[in-house]
Amino acid sequence: MNIKCVSVSLLFGSLIFFSGTVFSNTVDQQRQDFLLAEKMTNQDNEGDFVTLSSTLADYPLYPYLQYQWLKNNLSKTDNILAFLSTYKESRYADLLRSTWLNYLADNERWLEFIHYYQANDSTALECQFYWATYKVGDQQLALNAAKRLWAVGDTQPKECDPLLSALALSPALTPDLIWQRFELALKKDNKSLASYVQHLLNKPDQDLAEIWLQIHNKPTLIQDSLFLGGNERQGHIFAHGIDRMAKSDLDLAITIWDSRKHNLVIDSQTARQLELRLALALARARDNRAYDRLNQLVTVDAEAREWKVRAALLEQNWQHVGLALTGLSFEEQQAPQWQYWQARSLIETGNVLQGQSVYNQLSQDRSFYGFMAADAINKPYFLADKPVVMAENVLEKLAQTTDFKVVHELIALDRDLEAKRQWWFALKKLSKEQIMIAAKLAEQWQWDQVAIITLVKADYWDDLALRFPLRYLSQVQSNADKQDLDPAIIFGLIRQESMVDKDAKSAVGARGLMQIMPATGQQIARNLNEPWQTENSLFVPDVNIKYGTFYYKQLLNRFDGHFALAMAAYNAGPNRVVKWLPVEGSVPADIWIETIPYKETRKYVTSVLSYAIIYQQRIQRNALKITKMLFDVRPH
Repeated sequence: MNIKCVSVSLLFGSLIFFSGTVFSNTVDQQRQDFLLAEKMTNQDNEGDFVTLSSTLADYPLYPYLQYQWLKNNLSKTDNILAFLSTYKESRYADLLRSTWLNYLADNERWLEFIHYYQANDSTALECQFYWATYKVGDQQLALNAAKRLWAVGDTQPKECDPLLSALALSPALTPDLIWQRFELALKKDNKSLASYVQHLLNKPDQDLAEIWLQIHNKPTLIQDSLFLGGNERQGHIFAHGIDRMAKSDLDLAITIWDSRKHNLVIDSQTARQLELRLALALARARDNRAYDRLNQLVTVDAEAREWKVRAALLEQNWQHVGLALTGLSFEEQQAPQWQYWQARSLIETGNVLQGQSVYNQLSQDRSFYGFMAADAINKPYFLADKPVVMAENVLEKLAQTTDFKVVHELIALDRDLEAKRQWWFALKKLSKEQIMIAAKLAEQWQWDQVAIITLVKADYWDDLALRFPLRYLSQVQSNADKQDLDPAIIFGLIRQESMVDKDAKSAVGARGLMQIMPATGQQIARNLNEPWQTENSLFVPDVNIKYGTFYYKQLLNRFDGHFALAMAAYNAGPNRVVKWLPVEGSVPADIWIETIPYKETRKYVTSVLSYAIIYQQRIQRNALKITKMLFDVRPH
């Protein structure tokens, strides 16, 4: 253990001088001392904490340790201000400031709150700031801000209650503002908020709002004669009921809308938005009326323009496809997706040479559509691989910067979530060139998912080894062999599902590399005649890859060996895919994929297929051709 002299240490807002010497511990000892000091942050033992933590002044997690102590000692204003000044570049400065501001608000220290407040993305703190402003006398400024914070369909944080209550008691809250929030709440299906807002209306308006709530819950009530005439508010109620009905009975909703809309007072913006939603609903339902309905729209957005192309594809009317493509903006037309369909429509309408020329240019794009174009003109796949080029020692230099030393220590202490939060904070300070280096550092630390996302933030796409890692190669190959599958397809699924993160967990509870739900895992274990362990066994790569590969093969068998259908089922569920199958007549696979109702699933299928092509190059195979996997989709 080396001995060194420590002259000055900033602790808790004052300069504390230590005479003599203290021991500079090894990193392992510092980690142990940090964990011990961390336990003291929740104890009433300030003296021992200060003594121990003072030996950690050169440890990367020293600011984190001070932050944890200070958030439990918020009355120590001088200490907190010193921390905010000394560590203003750290992630913990903003975290401590937010916690301290809440403390100031709780103790009604409004002038201090206003002085130290810094705007961020916290609605709760913003509300407290304007409430502080209201309390110190600038009520008009506060009420003007309150009107903006009022006009949302979501329930605001409880910290907003005093400010919004003051607005509710003031003349600034007009009936129009009350109706605005009522309608916004119902659009978000926030019925509890709508009911609260309803009681701020006068009695006649409360009765009308009650009818609106009833129609929200039971849209068929719009057939009542009440809505054969009336005012603009009733027109809004009618339109809202149609919008709700369309989710459960699209045909009835369109029939009622078309027959009644001309007899009602409905503002043009509301009518146009509803026309747009009904047309899009027809397109997603693969209804043959979709193209004509989309073609009649007065107001269109990017989604409507794209679905007009898809509606024409469903008709397999190539003249309509060509017309719909011309309706896209210039920027939209340049996207590989629409370049592919431009080439297809040109060839289908007899302009073969022009279509092949578009295919030829598109084949230089490393994507699903680029690979499809390459197959169409019998060209090899374009797989440009340009690893990130770095000067000597740049990785080590980045790793030794303060922010990344913090990340490394958090990883060493198994604080994965905190480490990732620190990583994304650190990236905000870097240039794109430095972010590329950070991606290579994450790769070196075997942090595959973080490396992939980091490279995306650098807007660099050509380092294939980093973007498509080969971790778990032996497990993928052995399980693919058992299920008679190409390992590149399994890698494609893993890359799309988890970005090769064995600890990935989705919001709905899917786990591991291939994102398997626990209930699905139990069923797979039964099918394999294996004992089910626990939900956490799905985080074990050997188990997860085995189960995921088996499950995908089951889906492939269910859908007659159609790779795209099985991939769509892996993402959206097999029952949904069955509903998306054609009723009569076969549909080309590329058209079926393009017209999947869910944007997420469309992107999922095209991504997995393109990743499989890239992975076969990574594992030095050449068995897959994308068009060979995409035979026509037959009726259910």
